[in-house]
Amino acid sequence: MSFNLSTATTPIDSNSNVEHFTKPNHPSYIISKFLSYLRQGFLCDIVFICDNGKIKRRIIAHRLIVSILSDYFRSLFENHKQTEIILNDIDPDIFEKIILYAYEGHLEIHSTDVTKILNLAHTFHITEIIEACCNFIKKQIQSSNCLGLYRFALKHNLQDLTQTIWNYILDHFSIIVQNNSEFLELPFDEMKRLLASDDINVESEEIVYEAFISWLDYDFNRYNDHLAELFSLIRLPLIQRKYLTDYIDTNERFENNSLCQMLIIEAMRYHLAPEKRLTMKTIRTTPRKSTLGALYCFGGIDNTKNSQTIERYDFRTDCWQTDSYWNSRRSQFACIRLNKKLYICGGRDGLKTLNSIEIYDFHTKVWTIGPPMLTNRYDLGVGHIGGPLYAVGGHDGRVILDTVERFDPETSEWTYVASMTDARYTLGVAVLENRIYAVGGKDVSTSLREIEFFDPHTNRWSQCASMIKCRASVAVVSCNEFLYAIGGYELLATNKSIIRHDDGERYDPKCNQWTLITSFSRPKEALGIAVVNNELYIVGGFDSKFLNEMEKYDTETNKWKKVEKYILLFNI
Repeated sequence: MSFNLSTATTPIDSNSNVEHFTKPNHPSYIISKFLSYLRQGFLCDIVFICDNGKIKRRIIAHRLIVSILSDYFRSLFENHKQTEIILNDIDPDIFEKIILYAYEGHLEIHSTDVTKILNLAHTFHITEIIEACCNFIKKQIQSSNCLGLYRFALKHNLQDLTQTIWNYILDHFSIIVQNNSEFLELPFDEMKRLLASDDINVESEEIVYEAFISWLDYDFNRYNDHLAELFSLIRLPLIQRKYLTDYIDTNERFENNSLCQMLIIEAMRYHLAPEKRLTMKTIRTTPRKSTLGALYCFGGIDNTKNSQTIERYDFRTDCWQTDSYWNSRRSQFACIRLNKKLYICGGRDGLKTLNSIEIYDFHTKVWTIGPPMLTNRYDLGVGHIGGPLYAVGGHDGRVILDTVERFDPETSEWTYVASMTDARYTLGVAVLENRIYAVGGKDVSTSLREIEFFDPHTNRWSQCASMIKCRASVAVVSCNEFLYAIGGYELLATNKSIIRHDDGERYDPKCNQWTLITSFSRPKEALGIAVVNNELYIVGGFDSKFLNEMEKYDTETNKWKKVEKYILLFNI
């Protein structure tokens, strides 16, 4: 056959348009062709011989396609020019699934083979399969398999998966330790890490102790090897005194171990001398985060209206979440926890001053209505000594109040007690040494620094040392035999301007003296305040705008620290 290349052709106009042709779905077409060639055994240029000790299988493939899976295979083919490669200790079924994935881009993962697939993907550095398997495992974590999966992830250095499973173990510790052979078989190092963690989710330290005893009894060799070291990680001083004496002090397991005996004596002293606890501070007196309880933020005012959300701060997870909702829209109320319930007293609903009481059950999350106060009050303070609750001062919408009333939860009745020396509202109220202190606040013309306290035994109010600064809308709380007054503002008599404070003061009743404490982040008033584990937490507030931040104060170091996680809504 011959071609005449000299035949004249009609010239094409150089100015005509250029046409670009693209074949639809060309990449998928190429891959489908390669897959059909694989099934036919056509142009396959590599054979993997998989031998797991029981089964030996020959798996054919195309080098080009397999090399796309990972740099591992590319390097393997570059260094091995032979057509056969032997892979020892490799499951043929799993390897074949991975080879097919290279052609199809599809991999079926089951709970029965996910660890095998992940193991091979880890060996061959196939990152997308590793990620897919890890995501699958995260959905399959249960109390019955989490410890085994944790060791697997740790062995393969899968850091994200390891952390996810570890968090699950901490979160479900109380369930995992119940009749779980994997827990009883934990090696010493992992048991030590668990017992040392502040993040174990338990209701009490007794649960941790009982889990430790179960683990110890599973292998009696552990008594000789690890008893004292692990026993020192139990927060014995935080265990109930009766439990300590009934089940730990009398436990034969610890009789012949001098270090264990010293730890038990340390815990006994902690219970017998509560006034000296600050000097006994160790890691064993530091509560695990889950045993600290939670902080709740109710109502208040945001940028648009009175808030109806109830937000809950979890110390273990270090975050705020909306816990539930409140039908009321009250603000400028006072609240106090009494008998595992929260009593919300008075306040305002719009322009209306209230005397109503609402009671919130933390367990059932149900609201009930309590007996109303004898007087409508907003910007009041509340405190309780023993059983009774006291509502102090405030404003009734017309005049500032000096009256005080007491609620008896047994009779559900309010009665008046002795009135304060000074009428005041926006005051702070706290209980210290069985006395109710009324701190600062505001009268008709100015903010106050005067303090008075109520003795329920004599039914009398008495004056004590005044604060260094005038403080209205002040947050007040007692902690470690001291009274703390935080933030607030001073109303200047000359021009009626406001100076907000960014500091606080501490009152020592023994010497009847106030001293300034260090400043926090910014001047603010109308703070929510609570004491948790000898630290003061201030929440929300107002500094010309409504705030959604939280800070904590260490009473031992005299330092403030801003808590990174903010509450969801603006509150005061």
